[in-house]
Amino acid sequence: MKDEGARYFRFLPAVSLRSSILALCLILFSCTASAQYRFPMPEFSSGYHRPETNAPQGRLTSSAVDVVLLTGGMALTAWLVIRMRSRSGVLLMAVFSIVYFGFYRKGCICPVGSLQNVLNAFMGGHVPVPLIVSLFFLLPLIFALYFGRVFCAAVCPLGAIQEICAVKPVQLPMAAEMTLGMFAYAYLGLTVLGVATGAGFLICRFDPFIGFYRQGGSFNMLLAGGLLLLSGVFIARPYCRFLCPYGVLLRWASLFSRWHAAITPAECIQCRLCEESCPYNAIRMPTPEDRPENRRTGARRLARLLLITPAVVVFAAYVGFASHRFVARIHPTVWLAERVASVERGAADDSPIDTEAFRSGRESPAELYAQAEGVRQRFKTGTALFGGFMGLALCGRLIRLSVVRTADDYEPDRAACVSCARCFAYCPVEKKDAAS
Repeated sequence: MKDEGARYFRFLPAVSLRSSILALCLILFSCTASAQYRFPMPEFSSGYHRPETNAPQGRLTSSAVDVVLLTGGMALTAWLVIRMRSRSGVLLMAVFSIVYFGFYRKGCICPVGSLQNVLNAFMGGHVPVPLIVSLFFLLPLIFALYFGRVFCAAVCPLGAIQEICAVKPVQLPMAAEMTLGMFAYAYLGLTVLGVATGAGFLICRFDPFIGFYRQGGSFNMLLAGGLLLLSGVFIARPYCRFLCPYGVLLRWASLFSRWHAAITPAECIQCRLCEESCPYNAIRMPTPEDRPENRRTGARRLARLLLITPAVVVFAAYVGFASHRFVARIHPTVWLAERVASVERGAADDSPIDTEAFRSGRESPAELYAQAEGVRQRFKTGTALFGGFMGLALCGRLIRLSVVRTADDYEPDRAACVSCARCFAYCPVEKKDAAS
């Protein structure tokens, strides 16, 4: 009875936190509106003809079908991973996501990009978030709270295409994994900063795979996507692990998942065959009997990390504040002002269409410079908060690493695990159950 009570009280905080996150998602959903604004196209008298866009045209019926398929795809993936333990089923689901959500729907509507729309509405933007976009943003997070990152496993077209390309993945050293993973937090912080300061939607601007799905795009973005897929042959899912800002939110939600993929379907026999099976470093090893340190030593290290966290956050905030002029270049106004200034100094030519369009307008360079300086001032607070966030994320990762958890079996790291089902085939208990 004592063990049952202890297990209950250990489980209670996770349930309360999961319920709190779910309630926060519902509140966020209620803050978004379902209306969409439409603006008339400007009239040009210079003979300009608007080119045909390669962005998909949204329809209410097709968007409703997208929500149904998204929900059904995640439910099916959760069943395949948790109940059926089928790697082949996950791969088939990934192929479907690439075909439908990727090439047919051309990467839209995407939960990764919907993060920006929700942030814009939450920060008081003038354009409300459509209901479909809100659902695409919230549903993968809700599923992660209960089943882990099943959206990443096979439903996300960005992750699915990388999973298919990862034919000979290798494990990175854990130090490299943790260091490169900080770029995803930086991308998330810059995404929030871009929306808050009016710099634009950075995720959509620098989506490395949208050019493939829409069969068009700039050479630089196609090259970036190609390099990511090429490197993904050996370093599995580089975008998902080291860049995806939405993946950071899914990591946080998956930590408290009610159900999750298990490495073995029954009791672990400690065969160690799964140790090298996960290319995402998402398998936690059992705690050795002769632990290198006692609990008191770990507690002291944790206390030191907690004590220095405020200083690290303040220092990182100062670094962010000091770099506001450089970071402000992500804003189109600042970029254009610096480009025009370079042309006036003779350091660059006047060939880009942006500077040519500015020259043909009525605004003077002095007015443009004043607007750019106003934007830089707005970036001061934003970059300070961005730096503080990065400092807090760094300390959080160090604190999580410093906590020595007691584990008897090989267990998945719920934050890092993308429920790809790769480890199932390495378990002899799995093969024994299948044979019987």
